[in-house]
Amino acid sequence: MDDFEKFYKASVRYLSFRARSEKELSDYLTKKQCDALTAKRILDSLKRDKFLNDEEFAKMWIRERTLIKPKAIRIIKMELKQKGISKELIDSLFENSDDSPSDLNLAVQLTEKKLRTIHDQTDRYKVKEKLGRYLAGKGLIGIP
Repeated sequence: MDDFEKFYKASVRYLSFRARSEKELSDYLTKKQCDALTAKRILDSLKRDKFLNDEEFAKMWIRERTLIKPKAIRIIKMELKQKGISKELIDSLFENSDDSPSDLNLAVQLTEKKLRTIHDQTDRYKVKEKLGRYLAGKGLIGIP
């Protein structure tokens, strides 16, 4: 089995766990000590076969982070940037997206949800502290 086939199979297996960006897969291949030419051939082949698509990956990531695991928009943008998605693509996806809630609406929704779980707390200070930690963990309060 040649290097291309070995690393291609490893890449497909890596992609089977969840969708990945081109940068994530490229970093994975580098970590596996795949040479640059073979890595480029694998990335091109996976893009051609529609296993790898940064735009679809970014859309999926935004959908997951707004609906399933809510995070502040600035946190989502930072995560996408870390995953190698271009700033232009990130900005265009957020400009064209009508279904992603604003940070204020998200904070209100999450506060209401959290208040249902800590409704038995009588100490207002503890309630405020828990809410603050919860919203900070979601990137909704704290350092802008």
